[in-house]
Amino acid sequence: MISREAAINILNKSGCNEKVIAHCIAVSDLALEIASVLKARGKDVDLDLVEIGGLLHDLGRAQSHGIDHAILGVELARYYGLEPELQQIIKRHIGAGISRDEAKEMHLPDDDYIPVTLEQKIVAHADNLLVGTERISIDRRIRKMEKKNIKRESIERVKALAEEIGIIPGKG
Repeated sequence: MISREAAINILNKSGCNEKVIAHCIAVSDLALEIASVLKARGKDVDLDLVEIGGLLHDLGRAQSHGIDHAILGVELARYYGLEPELQQIIKRHIGAGISRDEAKEMHLPDDDYIPVTLEQKIVAHADNLLVGTERISIDRRIRKMEKKNIKRESIERVKALAEEIGIIPGKG
């Protein structure tokens, strides 16, 4: 696994702006906080994978701020020779994932983008709890999704992910 410093260097080298990098650091820190609580509760979670996955989840924003940033991020991760586990976190971090059918509607490559592993779920959840570097409630995330007319199915997945992880920072 690459170091935190190496991950931040990749974000810089790829062309991510300062706001994206600050967001990635905030997601990584929050994801690590959540993962640490889960680990203390006996869950088998790879803290290094969560930390670096959180840092690199928005790598594709160096090239796009659209929904395709996840796919572009995976391409960059492959270019840098990053582990498949990191590539999967990047691919599956949007919201609480994107189903194969939704991916087709969004003109993304035919694939399933739903987080599967605990580490993928933690990073996606942490990302949902941040706007830039500001921590927000899951209720606020859902309101933001509703204002954007995001499909109810996607909103329900975000709620279910929050319930599954079971940790809202500050509330344990």
